Amino acid sequence: MTAETTGASAAKTGKPAVVKASDVAPNRRRGGDIRVTLSPKTASCTSGFGGVLYLKSGEFVAEHYHPYSEEFLHVIAGELEMSLDGEPVRLSPGDSLLVPINVRHRLVNVGEGEAHVVFHLSPLAPRPDLGHVDTERLPAPQEAGPQVGGPS
Repeated sequence: MTAETTGASAAKTGKPAVVKASDVAPNRRRGGDIRVTLSPKTASCTSGFGGVLYLKSGEFVAEHYHPYSEEFLHVIAGELEMSLDGEPVRLSPGDSLLVPINVRHRLVNVGEGEAHVVFHLSPLAPRPDLGHVDTERLPAPQEAGPQVGGPS
């Protein structure tokens, strides 16, 4: 069973959805390895979406902001630097960070090993194409963004 069908059928039956990150294709459009695990598309959730991010040493997620959503990050592994409206914030394992709505942010792995982050964004934008506003050149602009689903 795929992540998409597991989550969708679980939501229709009112049961919790379990989505394995390893079942989700990585998205590299904005940088790193982003895997949206729980979303309207995978779990029929209605309040937001989340997943995991893996960044190799020196990799980054390009600067962007969310006009409708707060972003919650929790660092599992690695040493990171998040730029918030141009101001650097260092993050280490066990640290959590709230990125408020409309705050430009860019995440860089400044450590030697791979970084692992868990993220959640809420509330959902009115349409998926309104959820992110990119403010710098993307590492993989030819790749489609993550398919979150939701209102369209």
